[in-house]
Amino acid sequence: MKGGDKMTTKHLTDPVTVLAGVGPKKEQALKELKIVTIDDLLHYFPFRYEDLKVKALNEINDQEKVTLKGVVIAPPIVSRFGRGRNRLNVRLLIDHAAIIVTFFNQPWLKDKFETGTEVAIYGKWDAKRKSLTGMKVLAVKNEASPQFASIYSASKRIRQTTLVKLIRAAYQAYATQITDVLPATLQQKYRLMSERAMIHGMHFPKTQTEAKAARRTAIFEEFFLFQMALQLLKKREQAPEQGVKVHYDNQQLRQFIQTLPFELTHAQKRVVNEICRDLKSPYHMNRLLQGDVGSGKTIVAAIVMYAAITAGYQVALMAPTEILAQQHYKNLQRVFADFDVKIGLLTGAVKGKTRKQLLADLAAGQIDMLIGTHALIQTGVDFANLGLAITDEQHRFGVNQRRILREKGYQPDILAMTATPIPRTLAITAFGEMDVSTIDELPAGRIPIKTSWIRSNQVPNALAFIQKELAQGRQAYIVTPLIEESESMDLKNAQAIFEKMQAAFTPTYQVGLLHGQMKNEEKEQTMQDFKANQFQVLVTTTVIEVGVDVPNAAAMLIFDADRFGLSQLHQLRGRIGRGHAASFCILVADPKNQNGIERMKTMVATTDGFQVAQKDLELRGPGDVLGEKQSGMPEFKVADPVADYRALEVAQIEAQQLVVSGAWQRPENHGLAVYLKQHAQNYQNLD
Repeated sequence: MKGGDKMTTKHLTDPVTVLAGVGPKKEQALKELKIVTIDDLLHYFPFRYEDLKVKALNEINDQEKVTLKGVVIAPPIVSRFGRGRNRLNVRLLIDHAAIIVTFFNQPWLKDKFETGTEVAIYGKWDAKRKSLTGMKVLAVKNEASPQFASIYSASKRIRQTTLVKLIRAAYQAYATQITDVLPATLQQKYRLMSERAMIHGMHFPKTQTEAKAARRTAIFEEFFLFQMALQLLKKREQAPEQGVKVHYDNQQLRQFIQTLPFELTHAQKRVVNEICRDLKSPYHMNRLLQGDVGSGKTIVAAIVMYAAITAGYQVALMAPTEILAQQHYKNLQRVFADFDVKIGLLTGAVKGKTRKQLLADLAAGQIDMLIGTHALIQTGVDFANLGLAITDEQHRFGVNQRRILREKGYQPDILAMTATPIPRTLAITAFGEMDVSTIDELPAGRIPIKTSWIRSNQVPNALAFIQKELAQGRQAYIVTPLIEESESMDLKNAQAIFEKMQAAFTPTYQVGLLHGQMKNEEKEQTMQDFKANQFQVLVTTTVIEVGVDVPNAAAMLIFDADRFGLSQLHQLRGRIGRGHAASFCILVADPKNQNGIERMKTMVATTDGFQVAQKDLELRGPGDVLGEKQSGMPEFKVADPVADYRALEVAQIEAQQLVVSGAWQRPENHGLAVYLKQHAQNYQNLD
């Protein structure tokens, strides 16, 4: 309490400024760590613990951080060196050996060392010199030496010691205000701690067992509260008044499917039924359609779009790039050539009178299906009766972009598609409020791509192999290294490799170049020329990662493959193997560590996108797999969706049951209901 103020009632929502020593500067420093209230402070958990148990000299290794206990055998000496720098040396007798302990720039510690007294010091051991570089004095004279030290993420403006002091003060003053959030039934069922015991065990564990038990509870609680929010959001989205019933014409839909030049796979049929069931229900559809590269998601989208059109609704399909939007437009025009479906294309390249007429037709209901890029969500794009909105490669769109598209109609059904297979771990977290449909079967006749990994010095052999493929009438992609820092460097790289490939393949074969700094019309023209076989080799950056379809391309060479994520390599690899010939992907990489070697081995071992994505997740983490900004992945403080997957799965099941049954609102779960209402704003951006 400051300035003599008296607060009659304490609450965990009190600002941290109620603690002694927290003035405006410290308040701001804490705010930067997202600590605003006492509750924030108590839930600011350590990311690791230092083992402070005293060890004997014969138990420790060189450069190990360790606690040593000994008797001071000579007065400490402070010596100065350099400008404003000093060292404090003290000699200890440990296990009959005289050990020098050195503290740098902490001369005030001198007063702690009296000859003949016992001290415990934590520091780094130098085996050659038989000396310890001291980090902290843990105990002097007869004080009990702590077993553990909690280590927090600090900042330049606020130190570890300050955080520890404030957390201890907050706990002492507010422990009685801490109430349980987890239902008692779950605490008993999974042997979890009470909230107060968990907070104490996380910050001030006496033993490793207590720290582990507290962490186990904290992990489950974090997953459970997140899943509760997701399940409540899902329930709200699926309220009958939130959706539209799409009474599609089943007979027309069957006739359309019969005109397709191929038989749908079992997986495609299953997924079409799942989506059509959602369309017909009064509930709002919010479904994720995932399938590996080439599994036939586009035709599934075409079928369900046609279903909505037969019911009198308009549909929208938003793609992340102009190349992909153009490709969808052309493919769908071909698919619906014999049907009365009016299709429009809206991208940044559509301007002037053409754009004006298109928007007028859309608003008048004269366009049934609008394909486009993020241009679809611009002001002035008005649908007469939007019933179904589809986003392709949906993780590339931000939450707000998806929300704006949804608001173009009155609660249209939402279908998000992705060819980046999402491991179940991410499906439960990033897309937990969505129903997930998976096409887990490739169409008949698809020949698996053969992937090999070579070192840089083997590139001439790889180019000779590609020459043989070209001689058989095939085409090839050459993918340039990824340099994320600079588009101009990417371009420089692409041009350098383009020149090398021209030297290698011309005049027998023509070489084209595609990169991100080309104008959209140039990119489109280059892809059309490649598709028409006007050049046989395409040197390209990752702009071809999504959706580009050239069936005659049967070989791909990827330089510096270890710079790419596994899921991205899998996407790139998916640009070949789309025709009837065997296809080959050659990864060029000289990985510097075991992680890099593992990633290359994974790509060679499997063409299953789900296995690749799971491995990518394990090696790189969720943010890197989906892209930090667009991933929608929550930032968990303690829990790790990959390492703690089992707890995540259990938390989801329990949350679903509580929400479906309504039991979360019962009196015995009052603490949970209060928490969810108080923290509702944290979950508003879950899309």
